[in-house]
Amino acid sequence: MDATNPLGLDEESGSYYRRIDDDTYMPTLHAQGAWQAHEQHMAPVAGLIAHCMETFNGREDMQLSRITFDILGMIPAAPSTVECRTIRPGRTIELDEGVLSVDGKPVVRARGWRLSRQDTTDVAGGFPEALPPPDALEPWRGSTLWGGGYIRSLEFRRDPGSVPGAGRLWLRPTKTLIEDTDVSDMAAFVGLVDTANGVATRAHPDEWMFPNLDLTIHLWRAPLAGWAGFDTTVTFGESGVGLTSSTLHDIRGPLGRAEQILTVREVPPRT
Repeated sequence: MDATNPLGLDEESGSYYRRIDDDTYMPTLHAQGAWQAHEQHMAPVAGLIAHCMETFNGREDMQLSRITFDILGMIPAAPSTVECRTIRPGRTIELDEGVLSVDGKPVVRARGWRLSRQDTTDVAGGFPEALPPPDALEPWRGSTLWGGGYIRSLEFRRDPGSVPGAGRLWLRPTKTLIEDTDVSDMAAFVGLVDTANGVATRAHPDEWMFPNLDLTIHLWRAPLAGWAGFDTTVTFGESGVGLTSSTLHDIRGPLGRAEQILTVREVPPRT
């Protein structure tokens, strides 16, 4: 048995997921998590849910502006079903929900606010400083720090001035989100954001665990697919709780923020 792929996940696909039926998707090895070989990474899971929420409710007069994912437990690398519904319908404001389940058990619950599109060019402002472009930063191998097929599927550019707990980095996928399926720039971008918790680590993951229990993304404009940029800080409190905070960028510039609450635990010594 291959220890890096104990479940025999598809290694040949050029995507993170294969569609099984209208609501169910099979993760490939490229969706494999960084903490355990038999789990899915939250990043492509978030992209999958965002895609399902968008196709469920495709109103072009509204934009997905805030989406919060609550991670209810380990996400098994197994067939995953996504069900969506509208919680609060409205003409200019709507709230939708998407739930990803494995074997009938909900493992990720997402809620997304959609806001009406308006022309606010005359009052736009307050944007953070843009990151240097990807080509201005140095290549970095994320797999030197993290395991799993998802991390191996990414191309990285990292600011050499990054330090533990604070860093700037660009990444882009070498795989598509869903095999033989067109997805929006929004879903493709959201499918990268959870990676933020691994780009400016305050402690080495071989010594400390710090998985996030949620992911909240606020966007003041729609993203472009391709390169996703992170200007990230990581804070560890003194009682086992941490926070990863990131300003999000695409090649046009900054477009939003992401927050991830962490449970921080020392890795037990091997016996």
